[in-house]
Amino acid sequence: MNDNNNNGGGQPQQPASQKQPNHNPKGKRRFNLYWIYAILFAVLIGIQFIRRDKNAEKEEIDQGQFIELLQNQEIAKIELINREDAEIYLNEKGLKKNFPDSQVVSGPSLKPNYTYKIGSLDRFEEKVENVQEGIDESERVHIKNVRRSNWMSDIVGWLIPMALLIVFWIVIMRGMGNNMGGAGTIFNIGKSRAQLYDKNSNTVNVTFKDVAGLEEAKVEIMEVVDFLKNPEKYTKLGGKIPKGVLLVGPPGTGKTLLAKSVAGEANVPFFSLSGSDFVEMFVGVGASRVRDLFGNAKSKAPCIIFIDEIDAIGRARGKSAITGGNDERESTLNQLLTEMDGFGTNSGVIVLAATNRADILDKALLRAGRFDRQIYVELPDIVGRKEIFEVHMRGLKLGNDVDKEFLAKQTPGFSGADIANVCNEAALMAARKGKEIIEKQDFLDAVDRIIGGLEKKNKIITAEEKKVIAYHEAGHATTSWLLQYAHPLVKVTIVPRGKSLGAAWYLPEERQITTKEQMYHEMIATLGGRAAEQVVFGQISTGALSDLEKVTKQAFAMVTYYGLDEEIGNLSYYDSTGQQDYSLTKPFSEKTAETIDKRVSVIVEKAYQDAIAILNEHRDGLSQLANKLIEEEVIFGEDLERIFGKRPWGNSEDEKLKDAATKQIENQQETNA
Repeated sequence: MNDNNNNGGGQPQQPASQKQPNHNPKGKRRFNLYWIYAILFAVLIGIQFIRRDKNAEKEEIDQGQFIELLQNQEIAKIELINREDAEIYLNEKGLKKNFPDSQVVSGPSLKPNYTYKIGSLDRFEEKVENVQEGIDESERVHIKNVRRSNWMSDIVGWLIPMALLIVFWIVIMRGMGNNMGGAGTIFNIGKSRAQLYDKNSNTVNVTFKDVAGLEEAKVEIMEVVDFLKNPEKYTKLGGKIPKGVLLVGPPGTGKTLLAKSVAGEANVPFFSLSGSDFVEMFVGVGASRVRDLFGNAKSKAPCIIFIDEIDAIGRARGKSAITGGNDERESTLNQLLTEMDGFGTNSGVIVLAATNRADILDKALLRAGRFDRQIYVELPDIVGRKEIFEVHMRGLKLGNDVDKEFLAKQTPGFSGADIANVCNEAALMAARKGKEIIEKQDFLDAVDRIIGGLEKKNKIITAEEKKVIAYHEAGHATTSWLLQYAHPLVKVTIVPRGKSLGAAWYLPEERQITTKEQMYHEMIATLGGRAAEQVVFGQISTGALSDLEKVTKQAFAMVTYYGLDEEIGNLSYYDSTGQQDYSLTKPFSEKTAETIDKRVSVIVEKAYQDAIAILNEHRDGLSQLANKLIEEEVIFGEDLERIFGKRPWGNSEDEKLKDAATKQIENQQETNA
């Protein structure tokens, strides 16, 4: 069971006739309007090249040749084109001299024979006048200014930049359409991004059989599906189908997987999207998408809308001091509230949503009439973990020594996603070692890998540091073994893992409530590492940072949250609504704050002194355990039993718990059967 944020598939497959939009039923390719644009563009370019070829027929002369033609009086006329180029027409004399092979007719040339780049207009005119000094005025050549426009060149020069801008715009719009998950162009930005799964779609193959460890939640979800399949069963008695169901729980517990199973089981249209799909940089887009989503849903009723991570748009309004109450997210939320409460009676549209943070959602969103039901998806117990292991082990090649019940006991507090990761890591570890099957030790190594991190056997640690680490971990193991309510030890290692130089694995008791004495014993065991350093070496190190952090939080919770301190009394300053985060003042006075600090310090110091007393009393066993750790680097609960003997308490209770868990598993299997 994995709380995966993936919606479980893509778009439904289209029929074969829809997969090739450019082909008609007869197999002929459809005419594309872009071909006309390409042909016109090619024609314009071709005309431009033709005009250039015509201009290439005129020979261009330099300044010396031009002056020589003027001095020899071989020029009939000079036309200055657009004050840039001079076109030179030769007279009969010039034609005979410069083109002797051509058939020369009497009179001047009818078309320009040469071109000349003038450079500066004033200097060109002055040059023409100076060269013709001394020539009779009637025989002089004068410059004629001609304004000639090349309309084709102008059109091409205007069209090419415009075409580039259009192409750039099309590319940008298509890119935005792809990034919007198929929303298309900018004109469709207000459309819903929800993926539609219907009974004809084969993209979702998750059913209720693939969901394990969530029996209570599954019952309520199955009832939602039954609402849509058999509405008359409930409406004939006057009941109304719930409008909204909210899945709440820690990450990885299977909320999205439950929604996938609904999509796989219900034979009705299923719209799936994330809360962030409503958010956009443009104002009003979120509200528009909400309207479009519910409009599509109403047209396909009965159906289900699933909004994953609804806290992206469902946060309580009026909490942002910067943006105020008129920002885009609040407008989207307002539209969602209106749509959810605007359904007609028994319209057949159910909103299914999931979140990890129900405490920050707006109260108007959680009220009856919008989300009528809240389903808590909690971490699985031992029975649920065993069922989850069975689901994720279906495709694995397991050895005969793999016991699912044993693994369920070794993974307290694991979510469905964590268990899926354990199975995958075990398969990878077995493959890395070249095994043909996955054995029990591979699963245990995978659990260690996930909890403690990767082993760092090549990390350089001095002999003195290794000794300190060994006594530190031995102190944890000793105090936890000798305290009644501390968690029993499973394994201790001084091989560095992740950021820690040593690690200890315990098997915590699965309990719903915790007494003051139980919490206090856990604090003593946590401080056992630093206490062992003080007892053996007479000095302490920085290796107890995580231990001190954990103990401080536990002591603070005892005093301020759970009312377990005699001096503070039966008071709790915990705010489950989350409103305290936005308060500018503490919920207690400065005098009470001083008292809280004093009591937290007293509790932690008393636990530390008790840990020192326990280790002084069992100094020999502590040394034996530490030496064994230095030699073998890993010890187990059996080693502590050989050194300290069996625990005088808890053994019979452990057996009772084991028998109770086994009986619970058997009863659950009979119920499922």
